[in-house]
Amino acid sequence: MTSKEILAFTLKAISDRHGEDTAAYDMQGYSILADYYVVTSAGSNRQLHAIANTIIDEAHKADFYDYRVEGSSESNWLLLDLGDVVVNVFTEEARDFYNVEKLWADGKKLELEED
Repeated sequence: MTSKEILAFTLKAISDRHGEDTAAYDMQGYSILADYYVVTSAGSNRQLHAIANTIIDEAHKADFYDYRVEGSSESNWLLLDLGDVVVNVFTEEARDFYNVEKLWADGKKLELEED
């Protein structure tokens, strides 16, 4: 499965669960760790976990099982490592606090379609 296909089902899952202020960065040529980094916000801890679970469900529908999830049921930040795509799902407060997007400043921010 290509990194673009993984990115596509990831963005669909985020949209389906109403992730907020979603951003994706093309890091090809800048990072050896992943081709794409995605970040989105959730209005609550419950929504944060719903977004992550929907990404996993979409991965399974695509017959993709090579992923890891970091964080716990009480976390305000979950990281989904899908190999060539790394997804960070935050509560709004945690996203503001950690400001991980500054790490991807060299990458190309992708234009995403709004719902």
